[in-house]
Amino acid sequence: MGSRVKTWKRRWFVLQQGQILYYKSPSDVIRKPQGQVELNSRCQIVRGEGAQTFQLISEKKTYYLTADSPNLLEEWIRALQSLLKVQATGPPVLPQGGTKPTVRGWLTKVKHGHSKLVWCALIGRTFYYYRSHEDKRPLGHLPVRDARIEEVDRSCDSDEDYEAGGTRPLLSSHCTLVIHPPVHSPTYLLIGTKHEKDTWLYHLTVAAGGSSAKVGTAYEQLIGKLMDGEGDPDSPLWKHPMLCYSKDGLYTSLTTLPSEALQTEALKLFKSCQLFINVPVEAASVDYHVSLAQTALQVCLVHPELQSEIYCQLMKQTSCRPPQKYSLMQGWQLLALCAPLFLPQHHFLWYVKQQLQRHADPRNETGQYATYCQRAVERTLQTGEREARPSRMEVVSILLRNPFHHSLPFSIPVHFANGTYQVVGFDGSSTVDEFLQQLNQETGMRKSSHSGFALFTDDPSGRDLEHCLQGSVKICDAISRWEQALKELHSGKSEGGTRVVKLMYKNRLYFRSQVKGETERERLLLAFQASGEIVAGRFPVNKELALEMAALMAQVEYGDLERPIPPGSGGTPPSKTQHHLQQVLDRFYPRRYRHGTPPEQLRHLTDQLTTKWASLQGCSPPECIRIYLTVARKWPFFGAKLFAAQPVQLSSKENTLVWIAVNEDGVSILDHNTMQVHVTYPYSSLMTFGGCRDDFMLVIRSIPDQSSGKGHVEKLIFRMAVPKIAEATFIVASYMNHCSATVNAPTNPPAARKPWELDGQQFFAPAPRAAKGPTLL
Repeated sequence: MGSRVKTWKRRWFVLQQGQILYYKSPSDVIRKPQGQVELNSRCQIVRGEGAQTFQLISEKKTYYLTADSPNLLEEWIRALQSLLKVQATGPPVLPQGGTKPTVRGWLTKVKHGHSKLVWCALIGRTFYYYRSHEDKRPLGHLPVRDARIEEVDRSCDSDEDYEAGGTRPLLSSHCTLVIHPPVHSPTYLLIGTKHEKDTWLYHLTVAAGGSSAKVGTAYEQLIGKLMDGEGDPDSPLWKHPMLCYSKDGLYTSLTTLPSEALQTEALKLFKSCQLFINVPVEAASVDYHVSLAQTALQVCLVHPELQSEIYCQLMKQTSCRPPQKYSLMQGWQLLALCAPLFLPQHHFLWYVKQQLQRHADPRNETGQYATYCQRAVERTLQTGEREARPSRMEVVSILLRNPFHHSLPFSIPVHFANGTYQVVGFDGSSTVDEFLQQLNQETGMRKSSHSGFALFTDDPSGRDLEHCLQGSVKICDAISRWEQALKELHSGKSEGGTRVVKLMYKNRLYFRSQVKGETERERLLLAFQASGEIVAGRFPVNKELALEMAALMAQVEYGDLERPIPPGSGGTPPSKTQHHLQQVLDRFYPRRYRHGTPPEQLRHLTDQLTTKWASLQGCSPPECIRIYLTVARKWPFFGAKLFAAQPVQLSSKENTLVWIAVNEDGVSILDHNTMQVHVTYPYSSLMTFGGCRDDFMLVIRSIPDQSSGKGHVEKLIFRMAVPKIAEATFIVASYMNHCSATVNAPTNPPAARKPWELDGQQFFAPAPRAAKGPTLL
């Protein structure tokens, strides 16, 4: 029974690899599950009132589960509790942070007569085993370099020999491998299926340095023989039929895969590749190829085991292929889409690099694509793999424009607050930090850590929301996720395909100490951003000052006011001047002062603007910007981010709105009308902050009373729009992280404490994630 729909439904449950999957019946397990629950350290098990019922509380939902008998209930609870006993998270004991496992899964490890079900991962040349797939710290590890890897014939063994002390029955149908390290005693691995056994045997043999020419599929054995011959360019094996183009479909996968389902998926993948390669690309119907590429590569991202498989399939279909107008080219294009996303496993990567080297040739188009793939592989090795499938923009660029001729094959406009934009180039591996480095060079701005500027995307829904991008995110991933979100919002509608992501570069964190060294471009954009705040009513200016500020912006945007001269005398027509004046009022004068103004007053306002603008004749744009910022910076909250909020309190003023202003000094509460400060809470007094149900909460610790030595804790709750709660949380965390970095600089006394560790208190959920900056959407 779910937590919303209060009816019992009978379902078949399967607990495997840290997940509960449930189906309508046991025969449906080959189909997509009705639902699934990810089991992690945040899940809880609570026994119900009945003898056969318990609650499984996950991050998203509470499930009420009832078993057919008390014994069955106890069995399930024991299995779930053993899985949820997650080790305390520590630094990963891995050869290199973020290294991708070659193969992983649940195995039963037997050593010295003791067996244990463990989560295993082969990383590089080391075999690690963990209590659960979530754990960061392994129970132990086993170097497999120079070890002897063998399959054990267990036909004579009795079940009892393997059942003693095990966490699940180890039937004689299990396959067994043994790892014989040179100096340690042997370790036995009991594996559930033949597919899994073949996969572990192959990858362990390769990691041990044994000859891979005797294990694995026929394709893998040929690669093993080429490796044994150190890639001899004259070897006849390069033209072996198994490694070369085949007109027919595949009957089995080229690589060893751990399950029958993945074998089936590999054959489907080959059909998708064949369709992509054999149907000619046409600009008018390019979306057919976009869909094929995105679907195939999404499957490989979901099932990393297929990543080496797709590389092998594409290498096969591009080797020794008869020259055709488009087919060979489209095979290389699909490979060019794979290379920035993920790389094949070590020995396959060796083979792919050898093949790329053999085909690379700047004199013909296929050779140019091979050269581009070489560059892309090296970039992926440097910057790491991607998380999202390629966007439509990426696929179309690769298909319709040869990327060999451009070191940065993709480009996108970045919009600024003054209405201008800059087109910036990037490749499939470019991070936001690399992208911004390029942008800052081209626009004459300091690096983002000095200027406080950040890159934002608009919201796919079209709402007035912006999403800040972290520096480590890949630009292509950000564009792809935005595109996928848009498709989900407009599924089945053509509108989804017409809009593209809009990137914006604007100031996010403002520090007074960074004013020194500001470039002219930064000052210009800061002035336009401040002007936007004035127009929106988030900046305290009276009507007179607002008009003077608008006149300064008019001088920057349009130059000297051209006086209207009657028609026929060759001067500026009155209509053009009027149009400029109207535009200035619309763009730079506060909306609240214009709203509902009678026509006569508007005419008077236009006359006043004309006088003030005319008085600035001859004043250069940089000078106007200097005056504008000098005036604007007199307000102590210049550069602060303001959020309209409603305090939640039991008083008669319950509907009163306030401004929450976040800047380098702390979090301040301002009067909504006058924008006068009610109170400022420095970051050192913040104990907790972030989303609390549908509200924004601040928990403030006051300065201890001198007489009693005790301080009190104050909890402030504000109603805000949910997206604004996330934005406020992220920006508070960013300022606090910056303050912490400053406070804890080596030149300061070591007694300085990190703001987020005050008295052992920690922020609840949003804060630690926010410390790294927000993620897209």
